[in-house]
Amino acid sequence: MKVNLVLGAGGARGYAHLGVIHALHERGHEVVGIAGTSMGALVGGVFAAGGLDAFTEWVRGLTRNDIIRLTDLTLAAPGLIRLHRVMKELQRFIGDVRIEDLGIPYTAVATDIDQQREVWFRSGPLIAAVRASIAIPAVFTPVRIGRRLLVDGGLLNPLPMAPTMDMPGEVTVGVSLFGKPPGLHVNAPSEESSDEANADHTEVASDADQQSWTTRIGESVAESWAGRQVSRLLAPPAPGEKAFEDLPSDVNLIDLLGRTLDLMQGRIEIARTVLNAPDVLVWVPMDACSVLDFHRGEELMNLGHGLAVAEFDRMGL
Repeated sequence: MKVNLVLGAGGARGYAHLGVIHALHERGHEVVGIAGTSMGALVGGVFAAGGLDAFTEWVRGLTRNDIIRLTDLTLAAPGLIRLHRVMKELQRFIGDVRIEDLGIPYTAVATDIDQQREVWFRSGPLIAAVRASIAIPAVFTPVRIGRRLLVDGGLLNPLPMAPTMDMPGEVTVGVSLFGKPPGLHVNAPSEESSDEANADHTEVASDADQQSWTTRIGESVAESWAGRQVSRLLAPPAPGEKAFEDLPSDVNLIDLLGRTLDLMQGRIEIARTVLNAPDVLVWVPMDACSVLDFHRGEELMNLGHGLAVAEFDRMGL
């Protein structure tokens, strides 16, 4: 069957897209159109450019140390991490191909932060379109293309269904990275007291073997000159001085940004897909990993494959 494939945003969980694509191929389906946002634009772009097999093998071999080596921290730019090293690696799988020269229709979605609107890339250098689409605000540095200041497409459209409307597939398969476990999810406000006596100050201990690599990134920032100056500003109050903030010790800046974006994009995706849902939707759990756990490729690919097989069986695809 001819498939239009929609690959959603969600950071490292996007490795699950590789498993879904593998499941489609196992069943003899042909992907004839791709729309992607953020990590979905990256995986979809590599696929459309013919570099998926080599990219998959590279992802399987990535370790935490590799991720740190590829991380170019900056405290003097509008983002914590530059992506120059990452894009240099990615170009090995994409090359210098232009979107209009790809073998199948492809759309990468980014966000124009000044005009507050989506930008669809359907022509021009593929590598530039992917770079714009993956620029998670405040985490990765934004990019300028022409007069546009561009950030992650998931900011406005985490699962871009609309670009597939003119693509030639018989069925549309979407992969959402914001799935929740089965059961009742109550979204009504929770009324609480701000009395300190009722506050939960329990600190969550982290297992060193399970720590996100972002913990080490946070430590690197803290050890820098600028980090030390910030630490002085955030030092605990002197004895006898009232503390108005009890800073949590189990969350770092990058993890908090990732969780904030997950919450926001998950809600946006629900609203946008109510009126324009894919024929088949594979849900990857939001708690499968954090946004920046890029060293867990094998695990997440296997997860995506298993979820896809189960959903394809259920839908008769």
